[in-house]
Order: sequence, then C-alpha cells, then structure tokens
Amino acid sequence: MSVNLTKGQQVSLRKPGGESLSVVRMGLGWRAAPKRGLFGSRTRQIDLDASALLYAEHTPADVVFFQQLVSKDGSVRHTGDNLVGGVGAGGDDESIVVDLSRIPAQITQVVFTVSSYTGQTFAEVRHAHCRLIDELNGQELARYELTGGGAHTGQIMAKVYRDPAGGWGMQAIGAPAKARTFQDLLPAIEPFL
Repeated sequence: MSVNLTKGQQVSLRKPGGESLSVVRMGLGWRAAPKRGLFGSRTRQIDLDASALLYAEHTPADVVFFQQLVSKDGSVRHTGDNLVGGVGAGGDDESIVVDLSRIPAQITQVVFTVSSYTGQTFAEVRHAHCRLIDELNGQELARYELTGGGAHTGQIMAKVYRDPAGGWGMQAIGAPAKARTFQDLLPAIEPFL
C-alpha cells in the first residue's frame, strides 16, 4: 500500500514483516503544461533531470546523474536521461535504482533532486511526481506529488537515510531552488542533511 507524502513527512522503508527493503527505485515523472496564447495552446518540451547525491553525514561522497549513470561503488544506478517527459499518466520518465544493501557503511543518506536543464520553471510543468518503489516486487511504497508550480528551476525532492534502528527511512523534502544542474543545488541541500 502506497503512502502519499506531504512536504517534510517521513516514512520507514521496512516491509510489513519488519525486514528492511533491499532495492528501491526513485521514479520521476512529469509533463509539460500547455501554454495558452493568441493562437491556441502549445506545449514546449521540458528536460528535467533526476539526480541522486550520496552523503557521508554532511559531506558529498558521490553523485549519480545523466552524465554519470552509476555510483563509484555500483550501489546506485540511473536508468537514463529523458529529454522531454510525458511517458504517460503516472509513468516515470527517469528512474534511479538504489541497492540499499550495497551502499557503503559511511553513506548515511541519498538525496534525490530534480533540475530543469533547459531552464524552464516548474510553473511550466504539470503532473510531476517522485515515487519510491520496491524494485523486487514493483510495489509503490511512497509518492510525493509536486504541486503548485512556481518560478523555481530545481527541487530537492526527497531523501532516503539510515534510521537509528539499522534500516532505512524516506523523507519528502519538496524544497524549491534555482538550479539547472545538481551542482547548483548543493547549497540548498545543506539544511536538509
């Protein structure tokens, strides 16, 4: 059963039987919002990019994005860059697969971000979502809907983090920022670590 997350909400990534999840996929989906003009409406293509930043406490240790599809240790993998979005209702346009069991012990959190590489604002995006799926059975665990648009070009979506009980948790962040790349988002991520 999926949990619809609100900004700041946290959820455990333990299975109903108490065991920890081993492989999760963060899916990002979006569509371009039509613009109405004098001669009707038109839709401009939008290139959103999903990234995963691996942190050892507050220190960036690695990153997975469209130009580096696999983390150095192989535990995090980007499935490929989508330049236009709009796969379909509820579909994911970009995905990042995280093998939680293979993440090195010094990595305490993985932060998922989205940035508008082409520079369009989120006011031009609709039906955007971030969701976490149990990769082994395809079950959606949690979903965070990006609502409200806005003049920002980046978003700190969510993070998975080691919880004190030894498992993993997820927190929806939903913080807007100005960014065309994950590098632009680094200062904005700091308060959420």
